[in-house]
Amino acid sequence: QVQLVESGGGSVQAGGSLRLSCEVSGYTYGSNCMGWFRQAPGKEREAVATIYTGGGSTYYADSVKGRFTISRDNAKPTLYLQMNSLKPEDTAMYYCAADDRPLPARGLSTAVAALCLKPDASALDYWGKGTLVTISS
Repeated sequence: QVQLVESGGGSVQAGGSLRLSCEVSGYTYGSNCMGWFRQAPGKEREAVATIYTGGGSTYYADSVKGRFTISRDNAKPTLYLQMNSLKPEDTAMYYCAADDRPLPARGLSTAVAALCLKPDASALDYWGKGTLVTISS
């Protein structure tokens, strides 16, 4: 069973930076798709960023483009989210998510990547418990 454990959340002032980490264990195959999502109080969960590990393609929500960077350390494996120029509206619980599937068959990698880069989390099967990010003005 895949387990994801997030860390790195905290309280910072607007304009500051945080780096979230997500350690993954229990793989059977590995992840083709990983991502970060967030949920603010009273709001629905939203995708922040996803990454297709097969080629490194990424998706970012418009609200974080140019400020956040998703990356992955394949050797560990660990997923990161570097967050710069933080704003009060970034305050939320941040969740890491991943799939655990074989590499896509020849000819299917484009379709798998496209699914991963959609913001609806349909490509993702496993979720962490979250880490809280609070940004003060």
